[in-house]
Amino acid sequence: MASYLIEPVDRLPFGGPDKARRYASERYQGAVGLNWYTCDPTLRFLMRRHLGAGGLEWAEPRLVELGALMGGPIAERAEETDRNPPRLEKYDRWGRDISQVVMPPSFEAARADLVATGFTRPDFRAEAKAADVDPAPLSVAWSYLLDQADIGMACALGTGGDMVVGLTEQFAPEDVKARVRELFAAGEFSGEAAQLLTERSGGSDLGALESTATPGDGDSWRLNGFKWFASNANGSAFVVLAKPEGGVDGVRGIAPFLVLRERRDGSRNGIRIRRLKDKLGTRSVASAEIEFTDAEAFLLAPSSSAPVEGQAGDGKGLARMMELTNGARLGIATMGLGVARRSLVEALCYARAREAFGAPLYEQPLMRRKLAELIVETEAAQALVFDGYLSRPRLRIGAALIKLRAARLGVTAASDAIEIHGGNGYIEQWPVARLLRDAQVNPIWEGGDNILCLDVRRAMEREQAHLPFLDRLEEAAGRAPEGDGATAGLVQRRIGDLREAIKQWQGLDRATAEARLYPLAQYMADVYAAALLLEQAGWERSELGTDRKALVARLYAGARLADRGALRGIDAPSEDLDRFKDLADGSVFLQSRPRALA
Repeated sequence: MASYLIEPVDRLPFGGPDKARRYASERYQGAVGLNWYTCDPTLRFLMRRHLGAGGLEWAEPRLVELGALMGGPIAERAEETDRNPPRLEKYDRWGRDISQVVMPPSFEAARADLVATGFTRPDFRAEAKAADVDPAPLSVAWSYLLDQADIGMACALGTGGDMVVGLTEQFAPEDVKARVRELFAAGEFSGEAAQLLTERSGGSDLGALESTATPGDGDSWRLNGFKWFASNANGSAFVVLAKPEGGVDGVRGIAPFLVLRERRDGSRNGIRIRRLKDKLGTRSVASAEIEFTDAEAFLLAPSSSAPVEGQAGDGKGLARMMELTNGARLGIATMGLGVARRSLVEALCYARAREAFGAPLYEQPLMRRKLAELIVETEAAQALVFDGYLSRPRLRIGAALIKLRAARLGVTAASDAIEIHGGNGYIEQWPVARLLRDAQVNPIWEGGDNILCLDVRRAMEREQAHLPFLDRLEEAAGRAPEGDGATAGLVQRRIGDLREAIKQWQGLDRATAEARLYPLAQYMADVYAAALLLEQAGWERSELGTDRKALVARLYAGARLADRGALRGIDAPSEDLDRFKDLADGSVFLQSRPRALA
């Protein structure tokens, strides 16, 4: 406490150096200031696995630099932006509606650094490919690290960039394509994009939307409507859902349109912001109510084909957009994972420093049980997210299941971190209150739990998507390490049980089957994660000769898949305590605190 003034309360008769040490502020250094790559053995493990030894050698200096940036300046600016969020400058000095979103300097500085160092930049991708390194795992790592600092910034940079670019390249006029290419010259994560779906009449119920598109001059349309919740309102390119005038009023009548901030002639487009949303969290992304008044728009569907009655273009525009939504769902799942990882690091940092009942919290058996659970669940979600991005071909139902699990974990992990911090965790000056405020949006963005379950049903019924999913589980579980037959056997049995569960579900009446979708989807996510952890454990055993992932797989399968019996697992082996050091040290490297680079 030498750095603080001595106050009268510090001289109380029952006080003393030992007690004062327990509340010395400088002891409670959390995640900010750490290098988030070098302190994350699990990420280093995944990079080694997906890049190979040679690829990692090329990538590691760049990852170390990125970890310093994310754990230092980006994390620090996130706190500043949360305290000073964007504001709306509605009118200019002459009273004209300019609807300008003014971002705080902390946001602009962070955005500039992130765009300049993004792993989706065309020049970075070209450099990686020239070195024979797959840039895809590095892109996932970039998002995973950013999401630990600020999922609002991740939304601001990545809201529908791939959707805007992909659909524009397919269907927009040539001059519009050129303008969009210029906007996204720094890559899809440039902060220029937004997707506008939600209206007052319905969020997930897209068939109820009211925005209307009317044919304009030549290949343009006029779009009118009111979007109730538009994230990244300060973007320059929007994919907007609307119904062409004269079409059917329902899902079949919906089509996606591209709306740019400026018209073809350079004048301001008919985009008006009514107000910014006063949100619980993710304050770094400007979310707004946006009104379109005769906005110039371009149909993102084939215009040369014969129109389908009641629809614009070939009637498949919405389906194409929803296919790209699966990519956005993986992005939201990564946000949930990022919050969970940050919560874990903050919890471990605090538990190591805080003392109670004669020992650090970190050494108390109940605390070790909770921390071990956080470690295992976070690594299970990590396995899901990375497989969702990198598995080829991508599983049709993978994104929905992964978001279902990872988005919810972000909320529960942040809540656990607050509880571990005690009353301090509930205070905004400490780092974990914002994590919980931010995390709560992830189960909402890109479809809540029920919408995800309905998508799983749609994919199974229309595309038999559960069959390649089950094949992937068999493949992953078949790569389990030798010597842990009990865990591998348990997971294999549950894959068989899951096959039977799907078969039984298919025989239920429609209402009951819908009501049972949630437990079925949870079961699918449980077995999926367990199989992936076994696959990781098998690779670790053969390539590195170690067995930590096998421990994680055993603990996860025991908690999620095992029959707990009449004693509810009270008599089960205590590997979570016996090997806690292996779990913790293999999750967060804190023996020394490498500070983030300036």
